[in-house]
Amino acid sequence: MHDHRKLGRELNLFDTDPLIGAGLPYWLPDGAAVRHVLEEYIRDVERRAGYRHVYSPVLGKRELYEISGHWAHYSDDMYPPMDVGGEQLVLRPSLCPHHALIFRSRAHSYRELPLRVAELGGMYRSELSGVLGGLTRVRAIQLNDAHIFCTLEQVAGETRAALELIRRAYGALGIHPARYRLSLPGPGGKYVADPDMWRRAGELLTEVLDSVGVEYEAVEGEAAFYGPKIDVQIADGAGREATLSTVQVDFHQPRQFDLRYTGPDGTGHRPVMVHRSIIGSVERAVAHLIEVHGGAFPAWLAPVQLVALPISEAEVPAATALVRQCVDRGLRAELAGPEGGTLGARIRDARLVPYQAVIGSREMADGRVALRLRDGRRIDPLPAAEVLARVLALTSGHSLDLWDAGASPG
Repeated sequence: MHDHRKLGRELNLFDTDPLIGAGLPYWLPDGAAVRHVLEEYIRDVERRAGYRHVYSPVLGKRELYEISGHWAHYSDDMYPPMDVGGEQLVLRPSLCPHHALIFRSRAHSYRELPLRVAELGGMYRSELSGVLGGLTRVRAIQLNDAHIFCTLEQVAGETRAALELIRRAYGALGIHPARYRLSLPGPGGKYVADPDMWRRAGELLTEVLDSVGVEYEAVEGEAAFYGPKIDVQIADGAGREATLSTVQVDFHQPRQFDLRYTGPDGTGHRPVMVHRSIIGSVERAVAHLIEVHGGAFPAWLAPVQLVALPISEAEVPAATALVRQCVDRGLRAELAGPEGGTLGARIRDARLVPYQAVIGSREMADGRVALRLRDGRRIDPLPAAEVLARVLALTSGHSLDLWDAGASPG
């Protein structure tokens, strides 16, 4: 069983410092590379699915969260207000109020719907010290968030599409859901008091789950304060569950912010707000990836994708040139020269790197590369251009495979 906290430090992915504070990890270069690639992947997936990306501030006036309902229902998890220039500003615990205001800032026609607004944005939650741990529970969160403003008739289709994006992302990342959960309200005062709203939203999500044919469990007391949600649960090696991805139906905030679009009848209509996150927080996603893969990330996600290994000093120029070719073509590559020890020692040091390109005198003479794969396979020497073309085809396609022997080098 891999512990991402131990591995993350051993592999120089992230760390913490008491002067920064508990629950506030910083990312080292290799961890930052993984995070950057993951974020770019998600942005590209969303762009292809019709999402428009925005940026919004991590601060908002207290009044904003009073309107959204966060202050009344979620303030225990929020940081206290800061008095600035006679106003009370709050670190946001969620992105949805900002996106509601972005929608409200312009007039919209029914022809624009569904309008899909996405952001990889920061948010802050005042977690208790006792629950903090590594990257899985932090106080500063980078959330892969999106909000779809749509008609009631479009909700089911948009929810199904969001679940499909989650399924495809999990496939590319090599992770598997432990279960799907329909999270419903429970007793107590932490939920918006509107039984009809809860009934309608719950029926919509149930309809979607039944139509896509996934097994799920309905659990009371796990809903967001403003609406029910589909939670995609993951589990670590000890069987501890956490929510990674989510899709939520929200009638509450469109009403609170008086959101409207012009319908075909020329009058104003209220949109529904579908909240959805493909990979949830980047921190929790990377923590899970570290544990699932033991630090041996899929090749497209690995912090270093190829290491060039010259057998002796004589081959260092050729190996350096190969690294430059890789970098110029968008691969993350490094040189591990003879100063790092014997070839065997350098190969062991690079055991988590997907591709190890060994260059000896024969390879240097004819421009070839003897490729070793992370899984132990050895590929007969091939022209360097062919090796790079095949590696790029796999990594750009977000494949979990390390090699496709039947692929065309072009």
